[in-house]
Amino acid sequence: MKQRAFSLGLDRDVLLISAVVVIGAIMSILDTTIVNVALETLSRDLHVGIDDVQWVATGYLLALAVVIPLTGWMCERFGARRVWLTSVMLFVGGSVLCGMAWNLPSLVGFRVLQGLGGGMVMPVGMIVLTQSAGPQRVGRVMSIVGVPMLLGPVIGPVIGGLIVDHMSWRWIFFVNVPVGALAVLMGLRWLPKVNASEHPGRLDWRGLALLSPGLGLAVFGLSETSTNGGLGATQAWLPLVAGLALIATFALHALRAPRPLIDVRLFRVPAFSASAGTVLMFGTAFFGSMLLLPLFFQVARGETALHAGLLTAPQGLGAALTMPIAGALSDKIGGGRVAVVGITLAVVTTIPLAVITGTTSLGLIEGDLFLRGIALGLSMMPSMAAAYATLERAAVPRATSALNVIQRVGGSIGTAVLAVVLSHQIVNHVPGATQGGGLEAAGSIPPAARQRLAEPLAAAFGGAFWWAVALMALAIIPAIALAFTGRKRADAPHVAPVPGD
Repeated sequence: MKQRAFSLGLDRDVLLISAVVVIGAIMSILDTTIVNVALETLSRDLHVGIDDVQWVATGYLLALAVVIPLTGWMCERFGARRVWLTSVMLFVGGSVLCGMAWNLPSLVGFRVLQGLGGGMVMPVGMIVLTQSAGPQRVGRVMSIVGVPMLLGPVIGPVIGGLIVDHMSWRWIFFVNVPVGALAVLMGLRWLPKVNASEHPGRLDWRGLALLSPGLGLAVFGLSETSTNGGLGATQAWLPLVAGLALIATFALHALRAPRPLIDVRLFRVPAFSASAGTVLMFGTAFFGSMLLLPLFFQVARGETALHAGLLTAPQGLGAALTMPIAGALSDKIGGGRVAVVGITLAVVTTIPLAVITGTTSLGLIEGDLFLRGIALGLSMMPSMAAAYATLERAAVPRATSALNVIQRVGGSIGTAVLAVVLSHQIVNHVPGATQGGGLEAAGSIPPAARQRLAEPLAAAFGGAFWWAVALMALAIIPAIALAFTGRKRADAPHVAPVPGD
């Protein structure tokens, strides 16, 4: 009766669960962008080259990719609350060890440990929220959990810049300890004690042996693509091809297995497959453009990492203001329809970034970023909410694993593609810039030459943003399909539970 009474809004229990999940998500997402700001400082203090210190970021991303497929099964086997609390504690423990690291190998090893915990925090939190809220309110709770996803790339460089400028790099990791402790205390108090599934099934070891290494190799190959200037490098295309082969083999295995690690049969549901396509395409464009924005302010305008983060803040503000509205609209008219409008607006508001010049005022750029943030708030999470709205409760854990894997792969693709595009654009537009590999072309421009090269640099970034526009426009196609197949209704069709539930 209580659930029915609050079916039109978010009751206190769901809001408290949302607060817990958001704090955990902020902690894990911010850590990625904070560390990226500190890579140069780490290189100097640990007396290693920038290519070697990149493993501090790459090791964390690989751990995330490897552990996410396990999320669904672990929640069914041990219960989402227990898995979430364990993940946060593992992340905090890894953070403490990272802060105490004595050399680069120890830091990379501890970052992998930290990533094994951080990789589950966000997807498990989404499972807890969607199961607690139910399909009638999934749009609203997804809009809440989406806030740290959009704000992380904005706030992270600001916090990272403050820490690097005024404190030891070790505090980049130690800062997670009080946040993580608060998340654990809140989780113990407010996360629902939901029992594990009575029939979780045995762990799909064969699927795990195929999918986790496959994702790790694919993500590694994509990161090496951006570092080495393209797919031509053996260390880029070889792991990428091997990873894709393992993922394809897993898909064939999952079609025959009674309880696969990720249930690929969910893709037979039109709403879910359309949602997955939208998440993949939009994630590729979104995360790729999030790489370009701070680099534009730093390379083309000569801003510090701290100022670059502050200049991207209007985009995060616009997204944060829009997300609650997007969630309510998703529950009322369907997430697919909201996503079509949002992605279309995102395309329109990204075009001004593609025609930017060396003299474009910061006021105009900031205004466009605020409008772009509004569009982003209407895009990502409504497309995911549309899929959840048609799923049975039992299907949510493995569906969440699938969507998070897709989002992770899309982000890696977007970052790699636009990093390579930007590198080539700078070489083509800026006299004397060298193709040293990936974004090193940007770093080869002396600060004193930036003012003289303002127009060529702006043209280079504009060319890369045109790619972001094209990728984002492609996301409209699956979003339109989602608008027709994933309409949210009280009597929406549901996916039957997988065998054994």
